[in-house]
Amino acid sequence: MGRVVDVHTHVVPKGWPDLAVECGGEGWPWLRVGSERDAMIMIGSTEFRPIGVACWDAPTRLGDMDADGVDVQVVSPTPVFFSYERPAAQAVKVARIFNDLTLECAAAGEGRLVPFCQVPLQDPDAACAELDRCLAAGHAGVEIGNHVGDRDLDDPGIVAFLRHCAEVGAPVFVHPWDMPGGRRLDRWMSRWLAGMPAETHLSLLAMVLGGVFDEVSPALRICFAHGGGSFPYWLGRADNAWHRRGDVVRGRSAHPPSHYVDRFYVDTVVFDPAALRLLVTVLGEDRVLLGSDYPYPLGERPAGEVVRKADFLTSEQRSALLGGNAEHFLGRAARPAA
Repeated sequence: MGRVVDVHTHVVPKGWPDLAVECGGEGWPWLRVGSERDAMIMIGSTEFRPIGVACWDAPTRLGDMDADGVDVQVVSPTPVFFSYERPAAQAVKVARIFNDLTLECAAAGEGRLVPFCQVPLQDPDAACAELDRCLAAGHAGVEIGNHVGDRDLDDPGIVAFLRHCAEVGAPVFVHPWDMPGGRRLDRWMSRWLAGMPAETHLSLLAMVLGGVFDEVSPALRICFAHGGGSFPYWLGRADNAWHRRGDVVRGRSAHPPSHYVDRFYVDTVVFDPAALRLLVTVLGEDRVLLGSDYPYPLGERPAGEVVRKADFLTSEQRSALLGGNAEHFLGRAARPAA
């Protein structure tokens, strides 16, 4: 069996400059440090998320990787720092700050941590420029949120950025964020349990029905978090609607949604062998990548457990899901550091 590669993990540096001073504006995230091993991400005076030492300490992360049998992690930003709602000039500055700090975190990983950057996606030209700067500095790819306000992934500006990613060979990891709230979603972590799958489903529909996969080169390597949300489960419904109500549903797509399942990857953060079987059946065994959402509490530990316990997989399929497919997704970035 080849190397085990986890494509879905997050990093939070232990401290960053005062973003109001560095970037302008107000209401930025800041870190309230409790001890050497725990902290709280704050937004203004509101507690956003408790985090632990694994978010920033490479030795802790490497120890957990060894315990889980993971050779390589892709380390991506935590979406709260995307700042898409802010003026582009501010988002450029915050992206540079966190991208440089992510490189520092990855550099302590003994060649086993592959850094992905963030970009000011609300400004396509600035996003392309920051991606190019980051690739030159040592980042291997980019994580983006699944929308910018009301602009989904078929927005012309975002499509221009995705086209640039294809041209420069940068893999793209799409993470849901900024889920809708309200009384029905603000209990039981429903934004995460229902909102995240729905957000990812909607953005995959935008890629398909908005004609993005028809317009952008197949060289684009793009992966959607959390098993592609609810999209794989409802692909038949989307196909049915495309054929029966094409006057409304087809949009800019040249083919029904099922035609495009070989144009994107999904991760394995689905926790259940039956759900994993669906992913492999619907999308193909070469389109599913190991992901864990480490180190957050809704992630999978040990990483890769659902793949290792899936008795319907052959040894070759299991090896592909645990790492071989990620090698193709990452391209040159999958090569171990010297």
